[in-house]
Amino acid sequence: MRLKNWIKRWGLGVRGKLWKMMKCIRSGEQLRLDDMASSSESLATRDYSVSYSSQAAGVDTKVENSNIEEAESSLRESGYLNYEEARALLGRLEYQKGNIEAALQVFEGIDIASVSSKIKLSLSRRCEQNRRRSQSDAAPPMSMHAISLLLEAIFLKVKSLQGLGQFEEAAQSCKVILDTIETALPEGIPESVSADCKLQDILNKAVELLPELWKLTGSPQEAILSYRRALLYYWNLDTETTSKIEKELAVFLLYSGSDASPPNLRSQVDGSFVPRNNIEEAILLLLILLRKFAVKKIEWDPTIMYHLSFALSISGEQRALAHQVEELLPGIMERRERYSILALCYHGEGEEMIALNLLRNLLFNRGNPDCVLELLLASNICAKNTVCVEEGISYASRALSELCGRCNQMESVANCLQGILLSTQSRSVASDSERISKQSEALEMLESAEKMMIERDPSIIFHLSLENAEQRKLDAALYHAKQLLKLEAGSSVRSYILLARILSAQKRFVDAENVINATLDQTGKWDQGELLRTKAKLQIAQGQLKKAIETYTRLLAIIQIQTKSLGAGKKLAKNQRNSWSLEMETWHDLANVYTSLSQWRDAEVCLSKSKTLSPYSASRWHSTAQFFDVW
Repeated sequence: MRLKNWIKRWGLGVRGKLWKMMKCIRSGEQLRLDDMASSSESLATRDYSVSYSSQAAGVDTKVENSNIEEAESSLRESGYLNYEEARALLGRLEYQKGNIEAALQVFEGIDIASVSSKIKLSLSRRCEQNRRRSQSDAAPPMSMHAISLLLEAIFLKVKSLQGLGQFEEAAQSCKVILDTIETALPEGIPESVSADCKLQDILNKAVELLPELWKLTGSPQEAILSYRRALLYYWNLDTETTSKIEKELAVFLLYSGSDASPPNLRSQVDGSFVPRNNIEEAILLLLILLRKFAVKKIEWDPTIMYHLSFALSISGEQRALAHQVEELLPGIMERRERYSILALCYHGEGEEMIALNLLRNLLFNRGNPDCVLELLLASNICAKNTVCVEEGISYASRALSELCGRCNQMESVANCLQGILLSTQSRSVASDSERISKQSEALEMLESAEKMMIERDPSIIFHLSLENAEQRKLDAALYHAKQLLKLEAGSSVRSYILLARILSAQKRFVDAENVINATLDQTGKWDQGELLRTKAKLQIAQGQLKKAIETYTRLLAIIQIQTKSLGAGKKLAKNQRNSWSLEMETWHDLANVYTSLSQWRDAEVCLSKSKTLSPYSASRWHSTAQFFDVW
């Protein structure tokens, strides 16, 4: 009973002493030695004087009561309130009142180096005691409440510096908090420490804030390292906070424009995937977020799919993106959005019929209004397939009727696609009158597309020039080809090839070959395939068959090297098909040249090479027929 009564009397006396202490701190007075327990670091042994404005007079009662309760807890645990703890309480009081500069002035008086070393020692001792389950070791220098109080003071100092625009100092101070915890607890935060809700809350906020501060200082590498540190060290963060950090890091890696070095993982399973660049790391993080959603750890966030679509698209992984979309549960993504993304993915992978079937399923339902983009994509796919030309024309007409003058640029694209489809259709009609009618209509649609352009579209001008050339309107074709070269600033190989073919149609073979030679000098080896084939055809047209053979030989050598280099790594299906088609046509052209030179053995070798690539190729049978006809 005596002990209980003493504790009660002591507890009641503490509050009065604390009120007096806080009053003395703000007024700049010193506390008497008999008012507090003896301590080498008590406020009574130090001279503390800071002048404040008259704002300190209007102290909010709730805020002050909170600080008094904090101080009371410290006194109950340690028996005294030391200098740093008093400053932490007073600094927090000023910060809560909005006096950021005054709070920073108070926090600056705390010796962070000394405090952090004591925190490290206290945490490591406490963790060691819990591990051994023994109380025989020396007691930690600081209580958990004091540790939380001082770490909060450092964090509030960081927020004060951030509010005053001193981002570099704020980042360094925030880093001290994480360094202190990580050094004291290298194996992660144990439950005995994380049980302190206030301490865990401070750590959560510091872990989230540090990368943002490095961004504000213009240090993207430090920001990325801070994000990785937040994810790799066991901070005992909740799933929501971890997911937020993962998403922020993925977005920063994708759009910051900074090339981060690959992550240095502390431990990993042999054969596990390690990202090599920003894109791979961002994709990995976004896939982790999708898995968390799949197991219902987090709520659905549509922006995750948007960022993943961007990341996989720019890395050429459209099929992987399609698989991710297909794995989503029904109802997560709208039907139209799902089908549109899947169609774009398979179109990008060269799976045109799969993409078209998806669009058919979407467009067949008349309950999906305003599907202009899907209609344009479907007509674009149909334009490359002679079997689906009629269907493509209907899609383009439907897109034009839905636009109704709402967007001139999109209407221009629809007219262009309609013109391309009509031009394709004209090649398969039976009568000459119908063919001429379709060609005239196609040219009219392409000219209409050119007139409606808000911004000049290279694709429209290219097809307009090509259609004029096919109809033997060579002057108009040459004019538009030159306009195209100016518009693209010589960046496209196909524009030079078109110009060379138009010049050759005008019997200007030397000029055409000069154009090709100039383009070859400015083009990388991997992009020289069609240029070399065009050059060889120009040489054949001039009767320079030996030179043509040399050009074809050079082309085949480039194709072989390219095929081997692509075979060593990951191949894109579209590149594979283009290389295969070019190689097959080159063997056919070379066989025709050898046939005209009566070099039968060489011609047979070329045809046998072509047969291994495609035994049922129509052009191969044509070359074979020519060979036997001459032979």
